Amino acid sequence: MRKDVRILLVGEPKVGKTSLIMSLVSEEFPQVVPYRAEEITIPADVTPERVPTHIVDYSEAEQTDEQLSSEISKANVICIVYAVNNKKSIEKVTSHWIPLINDNTDKDSRVPVILVGNKSDLVEHSSMETILPVMNQYTEIETCVECSAKNLKNISELFYYAQKAVLHPTGPLYCPEEKQMKPACIKALTRIFKVSDLDNDGILNDNELNFFQRTCFNAPLVSQALEDVKNVVRKNVIDGVCDNGLTLKGFLFLHTLFIQRGRHETTWTVLRRFGYDDDLELHQDYLFPLTLKVPPDCTTELNHNAYLFLQSVFDKHDKDRDCALSPEELKDLFDVFPYMPWGPDVNNTVCTNDEGWITYQGYLSQWTLTTYLDVQRCLEYLGYLGYSIISEQESQAVAITVTRDKKIDLQKKQTQRSVFRCNVFGDSGSGKSGFLQAFLGRNLTRQNTVSEEHMSYYAISTAYVYGQEKYLLLHEVFPDFDVLSDTDLACDIVCLVYDASNPHSFEYCARVFKQYFMDTKMPCMMIAAKSDLQETKQLYALTPLEFCRKHKMPPPQAFTCNTADAPCKDIYTKLTTMAMHPHARLRCMCTCNRCTFCHLQNFINSELVQTVKAKLYTAILSRHVTQADLKSSTFWLRVSAGATVFAVLGFAMYRVLLKQRLPSRVRTSVAHLHIL
Repeated sequence: MRKDVRILLVGEPKVGKTSLIMSLVSEEFPQVVPYRAEEITIPADVTPERVPTHIVDYSEAEQTDEQLSSEISKANVICIVYAVNNKKSIEKVTSHWIPLINDNTDKDSRVPVILVGNKSDLVEHSSMETILPVMNQYTEIETCVECSAKNLKNISELFYYAQKAVLHPTGPLYCPEEKQMKPACIKALTRIFKVSDLDNDGILNDNELNFFQRTCFNAPLVSQALEDVKNVVRKNVIDGVCDNGLTLKGFLFLHTLFIQRGRHETTWTVLRRFGYDDDLELHQDYLFPLTLKVPPDCTTELNHNAYLFLQSVFDKHDKDRDCALSPEELKDLFDVFPYMPWGPDVNNTVCTNDEGWITYQGYLSQWTLTTYLDVQRCLEYLGYLGYSIISEQESQAVAITVTRDKKIDLQKKQTQRSVFRCNVFGDSGSGKSGFLQAFLGRNLTRQNTVSEEHMSYYAISTAYVYGQEKYLLLHEVFPDFDVLSDTDLACDIVCLVYDASNPHSFEYCARVFKQYFMDTKMPCMMIAAKSDLQETKQLYALTPLEFCRKHKMPPPQAFTCNTADAPCKDIYTKLTTMAMHPHARLRCMCTCNRCTFCHLQNFINSELVQTVKAKLYTAILSRHVTQADLKSSTFWLRVSAGATVFAVLGFAMYRVLLKQRLPSRVRTSVAHLHIL
C-alpha cells in the first residue's frame, strides 16, 4: 500500500473548502475563516486506514494557475467542492474543474475524484439527482458525498472516502458502463482462486475457504457465515456452487458484488495479500524478496519444506497419478504464471518417461537446477505458485538454503550440500552431449530422436552416494579453448571426455587440463567415450592412461551410450562421490561405490585409516628393538595381541557393512573378495 495519501480540495470561491478542513481538525465550525488553510498532515494512527494523510487547500485569491496545476499533479485524490444551494458551483464541476483536472493528469492514470456537496444544512432537498448523471459520465468520479461544515455532517466520512479512493480505487477493478470487473482484475482473482484450490478440483471447499479467509483477514468464517455466502451465490449464479463448494464463477461473482456495494477494500485486501500492486501486477518486492543474500563461493538449494511444497503442487496436478506431467497437466500447473517458464529444452535436461513427459524426479530436478543456476528466477516462480501464502511464511526466501563457502567445506573435509556441479569438457564430436543424455537414461537410439534445436547444455538427476540421495548437475562447456569464463571453470568436479575412436580427440582434454586444472585441487576424471567402437591410439606424447597416472588422476573410464537398454550410471555415481569427497583418494575396482568391497576399499584408502596406520608405524619404529626383545616371549605376545585386535576390529567392520547389503550385493561382494 501507499506510504501516504495527498488530498486536494478545489472548487469555486465561497463553497466552503477551507471550512471543511478546519471543521475536521477542530471538530467545530470556525467563526473566522481564512482565504486558505495551511497544509495539514494527519498522523497514521488516527486515520481509519493507518496511513498518513496530507490535506491541501486551494484558494483562487492566493494561488496562481501554475500553482494549481502543480498541486493537481501531486495529488492522489481530488475533492471538487460545490455548494448544494448554488447551481453555478454545480455547473462549474463539469464545465471547468473536471476538464482542468484531466488536462493536468496523465490519461492512462487518472486521479480519482470525489464530488463534495457542502452546505447541506441550508437546503431541505438533495443534489444527488443532478449529480448522478455527472457521475455516470465521468468514470474517474469515485463517489459523491453531501455534507455540512457547520453541522459537522459527514465530515469524517468525506475524508475517509477520499482515502479509500486512493488506497482502494474502483478504476482498476470495475467498469461501471459494462457493470462488470475488468479483465486484469478477473485474471488476478482467477490466479488467486487456483492457488487457493489446494486439491485442484475446481472448487473451494469449506477447509479451503476457511484457509483463504484466515490468510486474507486473519479470521476464519463460522459455519453459518459460510452457508450464507454460498446461499447468496446460489440465488444469483448458475453453477456458482458445486458439491457444496464455491466455483470460480461463484468466487468472481462475490467480488463483483463487493465492488458494486462499495466494499472495494475487501477485494483489495485479497489482491494485496496475494502480492498485487495498484496496477494489478505482482509487486517486485513480492516476487523478489530482498532478504536473500548469496555470498561468493556459496550455492543455493531448496530446503526440505520447499521440496514438500513442490511435491504437493505436483500431486495436485498429476490427475492420472502416473508420476509424470502430460503437456496438459504441465500447462495447468503453470496457468498461474504470466508466461510458460519451461521450454522444450527442459525435456532434454531432466528425466522423462517413454512418452517424453517430465517425471516426478525430473520435475524436482528442474526446480533444483533453477535454484542452483538462477535463484532469483526460482523465487519468482515460487511467488507465482503462492509459496509464502500456502506455507504461511513471510516470503519465499525461506525456501532457499544458502550453502557454506566451499573453502570451508574443503578445510573441514565434509559438506552438507546436496547439489554438485560437474563441468564436461571435450572437443567437438567427442560425445559430450551423449554423455549428458545418458545420465537421463537415454541410449543412442533414443537420443537420435531429439531435435537439435531442443538440445540442452545441462542435465540433472539424482545419484546415490553411500545411501544418500544427491543431485549431480552436468554442464556441457562449449569447446572454445581460448574463451573459458569463470562460470565454465567454477564447479565441483571436471569431466574430460574424448572419443576413444578418434586419434586427435584426447589432445584437447590434455590441453584443457594442463592450462586450467593441473595446478588446482579440482578433482578431474577422464572419460573414454564411444568405447563400443574400435579404440584408436591417441596422437599425443602420452597415452591417456599414462597421462592420468602422471597427474594422479583415476584411470580413463570407458563409456558408451550405444546400448540396448538405458546406459550404465555407475560412472555418474563415481563422479558424485568424487565431488562430495574431493580431499579423499577413492579407489573402486568396480566403480559402483555401493557394494561391500567398494566400501572396504574406500575405507582402507580413507585419510582416517591412513593416519592411524602412519601413527602405528611411527609408534613401533620409534621404539628401539633389541636382541633381548626379539628373544622375549612377552614382546611377541604383545605383537600377537595387537595384530589380533586389529584383525578382529577389521572383521567386525566387514560384518557390519555386509549386513547392510542386499543378498544380491552380498554375492557380488563375495565374488570380488574371491577375485582379490
